[in-house]
Order: sequence, then structure tokens, then C-alpha cells
Amino acid sequence: MTRSTAVAVADTAAAFRDEVRALADRRDAVVLAHNYQLPEIQDAAHFVGDSLQLSRIAAQTPQSTIVFCGVHFMAETAKILSPDKTVLIPDARAGCSLADSLTADELREWKAENPGAVVVSYVNTTAAVKAETDICCTSSNAVEVVASIPADTPVLFGPDQFLGAHVRRVLKRDNIKVWGGECHVHAGINGAELADRAAADPEAELYVHPECGCATSALYLAGTGAVPAERVKILSTGDMVKQAASKKSGSVLVATEIGMIHQLRKAAPGVDFRPVNERASCRYMKMITPDKLLRSLRSGTDEVVVDAEIAARARRSVERMIAIGTPGNASSE
Repeated sequence: MTRSTAVAVADTAAAFRDEVRALADRRDAVVLAHNYQLPEIQDAAHFVGDSLQLSRIAAQTPQSTIVFCGVHFMAETAKILSPDKTVLIPDARAGCSLADSLTADELREWKAENPGAVVVSYVNTTAAVKAETDICCTSSNAVEVVASIPADTPVLFGPDQFLGAHVRRVLKRDNIKVWGGECHVHAGINGAELADRAAADPEAELYVHPECGCATSALYLAGTGAVPAERVKILSTGDMVKQAASKKSGSVLVATEIGMIHQLRKAAPGVDFRPVNERASCRYMKMITPDKLLRSLRSGTDEVVVDAEIAARARRSVERMIAIGTPGNASSE
């Protein structure tokens, strides 16, 4: 990219950010963007982070309107925690393959088959599933949440099979049943790719999201000494940013959705961050475009509504999680 082209791109990004902020002020809105959003969306938002961090910020901010640039379950969670606020999502069609992998009816049937079990659900679920859940969790506190449950009490963990396997592996509990759901993007980042990339760059650290299909492979590489154990880090998206902020140089292979690279590079400009799989892009996240964000701010589309009774029950499962452990802070932009 030539210098003149770079300047033009920066000017366009600045103009978009200024327009977003001006429209947000006019609507009394706060704009939140998930780490997997397009870079220009992240740079225009007031706050960037993971879904629960952003929902908690939404509940604390004084603005009457929340514009959530993410997928639908995230906007639902913001509405659950902020029932008196207006919550908008720039494209209501932005769904989630992981959230869709476990329905409320399926969870009720699973509970009936396992009486006495405690249900722990990842926040990457619909409001209806959260309403059937005892305690929610995030990728950063899933181990802590399950550890808070007496060791002799059976646990139903869903919907992500890879995060569930990670919890079972860390806690060494055989009474955790795991639902067989997955995020199609994270599941597609496989162990063979990770091993090849690690072999090609033996000095690199590995940042691996526990939802990834390669998480077990990463621990295997550490266990065999193929990659020094201290270089293998199983991290939530929020923890990846924290870890990156402590680095000044070197290279990092990142196993998660590629939108995460933008925040990591901002946190540590001197580090060479590279995705394990360059194709690991969530088409649902990328449905939120600059034009759609501007449309949402101008005309109030699309509003997220959650049934009051479902929201009240779902809120209890989220609040129980928050009482057990507090995720890290999102970054303001």
C-alpha cells in the first residue's frame, strides 16, 4: 500500500468513526463491537470486547440505547441484563451456529434424562436456553464456574463440546456430560494445521481459544515437547488481549476467528500475530457492515426483544455466573 493510499484509507476510517459517534450521541446510544467484527466496526465502536464483557458494560453505561455489533445471542444477553434499555443489532439475521446447536426443547429433554444434574451453559446460547440453565459461563471462567459445583454433583455442560472437554480435562471430573455442539469456525481450526504452523515457526507462542478443535492438539504439542509448554496458552478472547499487551516482540500463532488479530495487533504493535487458519472467518459476524451500523443508528433497526418471563429466568443464570467470577474488562475506543 502506498503512502497516499494509506492516508486515504485512514481518512475514510476516521470519517466513518466520526459519523458513528455523532449519530450515537444524537440517539443517546453506546456502540459495542465484538472482537470478531470487521476492523472498521471495531475502530468506530465505543467499546470492544467479548460478548459478556460488553453486555455488562451495556448495563452500566448511562445511554438509553445499546447498539450491539455482534451476533444475535449477544444482543439478547445485553437485553437480558438491561431490560429497560433499547437494544439494537445492525442485522437481526446475524445468527450463531454454536447457539443454534442446542435448543431449549433439547436442553429440557437432556435435563429430564439426568435428574439432579446442574446445567452449565456457555453464554453463546439463546435466551430460551439460558432460561433453562442453572449457571452460565464464558470461555474465560468456565473452569471456575464448574469448579464451584460440588465435585460429587453431576454437570450437564453445553453446547460447545471443545470447551466442555477443556473443562473436564482441567478439573479431571468424569461426572461432566458434554453436549456435542460446536462453532463451525472454531471447529474448522484443526490440529494438523496448528502442528504445521508451529513446526514452521518454532519460536512462536500459541494463543488457542478453548472452542477450537485444535485445543487438545495444542496441549499434546506441549506435552511431547514439540512446543515448549510455556508457549502454549489456552485463552479466551479477552485474555488473549491481556496476554498480548505484555509482549513487545516475537511472533504469535492465533487459533480463533481472524477478527481477533486486529485487537491483538493494536495491543502489541511490535508482535507478529498470524492466524493458524486464514479462512477462519465467521460469516455471521461479518454480516454487520459499516452501512448497516449507520442505518441502525439513523433509523433504529433492528430492535431486539426478549420475552419478559424468559428474560427473568435467563437473568438469574447469568447473574449466578457473575457472582462466581468476573471476566476482564473490555477496551474503550
